[in-house]
Amino acid sequence: MAQRPAMTEPTPKIRLRGLRKSFGPKVVLDGIDLDVMPGTSLVVIGGSGSGKSVLLKCILGLIEPDSGTIEIDGQNIGTLPFRDRMEMRSRIGMLFQAGALFDSLPVWENVVFGLLAQRKIDREHGRERAAEFLAQVGLADTVGDLSPAELSGGMQKRVALARAIAARPDILFFDEPTTGLDPIMGAVIDGLIVDCVKRLGSTAVAITHDMASARRIGDTAAMIHKGRIVWNGLAAQLMESGNAEVDQFTHGRREGPIQMELRR
Repeated sequence: MAQRPAMTEPTPKIRLRGLRKSFGPKVVLDGIDLDVMPGTSLVVIGGSGSGKSVLLKCILGLIEPDSGTIEIDGQNIGTLPFRDRMEMRSRIGMLFQAGALFDSLPVWENVVFGLLAQRKIDREHGRERAAEFLAQVGLADTVGDLSPAELSGGMQKRVALARAIAARPDILFFDEPTTGLDPIMGAVIDGLIVDCVKRLGSTAVAITHDMASARRIGDTAAMIHKGRIVWNGLAAQLMESGNAEVDQFTHGRREGPIQMELRR
């Protein structure tokens, strides 16, 4: 009787193994192991200063880890030649916490800034392309002629999201996407994020303190505490994880295993 071929596990889109990063005596990442599967959305939670942003910056290549490996599609990006590394990183879109829009440029140029800089489009067609991406986040093409300063906080987030998806990346990072927004606008932004990720078929990683946002955006979730992943599982289970650190954090309890460091 013929044997069936062994089933192989799919390669994670992003795989982190033993990732460590310190700043002087301060250990921020202390052996992070994490997998993000293709086409899924992971949310990373944790207290302020727990290393969430440092984790994203290591994957992006903005910070060099002290040790450990970062793989994208099974390739260790730390061993790639510089040009291949830049090509790999060009496939990542990023929504920054404060939007990080360029005040000196109109909205349409902000949206297609990366495409213009990489000469993937010219200025003649840039405004038209920007209008396409603005429409995908629910903004009229006339918004393209405004400056970022003329936009509300929610509109600025939408423009930043339009810029993040403009290159049609297969990986998207979101740094506190609902910070500074009221609950309704936060839910709107989360809905747009989910729609854009699905439309592109991208893999997404978001860091957030907003538990409602985490459950709306994420398929899976992980928590960082003292530089390590202390829990990962389904985002829908965040509020009843059964993990003491996660339960204290998600329910905002003062008492528990997480003790805040107070400086006097």
